[in-house]
Amino acid sequence: MRVFAAVVPPPEEAEQLAEFLRPRQVSGTDLPVRLRWTLPQQWHITLAFMPDVADRCFDELHERMTRACAKRRPIPMSLGGAGAFPHVPVAKVVWAGVRITEDDREELRRLSVGCRSAAAKSGADVEGGRFHPHVTLARLGRPADVHRWVDVLDTYDGGQWVAQEVCLFASHLGQGVRGRPRYELIGRYPLGGDLRARARRQKVSVAQVLPFPSRIF
Repeated sequence: MRVFAAVVPPPEEAEQLAEFLRPRQVSGTDLPVRLRWTLPQQWHITLAFMPDVADRCFDELHERMTRACAKRRPIPMSLGGAGAFPHVPVAKVVWAGVRITEDDREELRRLSVGCRSAAAKSGADVEGGRFHPHVTLARLGRPADVHRWVDVLDTYDGGQWVAQEVCLFASHLGQGVRGRPRYELIGRYPLGGDLRARARRQKVSVAQVLPFPSRIF
């Protein structure tokens, strides 16, 4: 199963960004490059991507994710600016940036490292690579120069919010709207240790404390 751990912007911040994008998506139809936009309800900041997680790994993964997130504190941040992967002239992905202080950026990086380590120690395959916090806004069918789009989107400046938890999602390819992936929420891990302490007090597994109700996107 494809799985990823992520920080999810609060609904009001996602709506603010969506409102910024709507008129620009319409006016942008005159631009030479067509973008395939992601859905606002699926926006997230990926911390760890696991292309293949066996069923037997999930109990340990939940336990290790809980401990990893308990070690980190809530992190203030905002969304703003824009860019593209791998590079603006040959882009495959257009993204919104994460604005954050240096100390908080380091805290977010350590959170990502902790999530990746938790996944690897649980037996899951984990994608490596340098951590670059962002929200994917659009994808392209083939590489193209998106400098005009980036110039337009780079003016976005969102409000500050505080990441309080990490969410774990299963990604079901092709099962969403118009062939998009469908995301299923399978785990939630507070930053700062509340769930971990509760589990220790009751002497039960993390899965018993919080049944991780599925949520479909």
